Amino acid sequence: MPVRLVITDAMWDRIAPLMPADPVRGRRWADHRRTLEAIAWKYRTNSPWRDLPDELGSFQTAHKRLIRWAVDGTWEKIFAAVLTAADAVDDIGWTVSVDSTVVRAHQHAAGALKRGPKAETSRPTTHSDAPAAG
Repeated sequence: MPVRLVITDAMWDRIAPLMPADPVRGRRWADHRRTLEAIAWKYRTNSPWRDLPDELGSFQTAHKRLIRWAVDGTWEKIFAAVLTAADAVDDIGWTVSVDSTVVRAHQHAAGALKRGPKAETSRPTTHSDAPAAG
């Protein structure tokens, strides 16, 4: 079964200028677009890296590039550009639904009783009967 591509030409035209250049020394990098498709496939299918289809390249390349781009700020640049473009055409919906299936409250916030011995309060200060040292 062929891999469904998710990065359209319009998306790629916006993202391509933000991608890092080939290194000065060493071999040229594999195609950035194919690597982005591989990363998108991995997270869309929730599959292990090793199950990456052959037409998307090496799973080691995709994984290493994912980490490298996270460290050098490439993902932040891409996210900012896509968010800015979507905001310009009023295409952002900021509706967020949070319930108990998404977020679990801490046990103390849920009204649970504390286990174990009760914490002692500070003992009152008592003065001794000995004369003060001079």
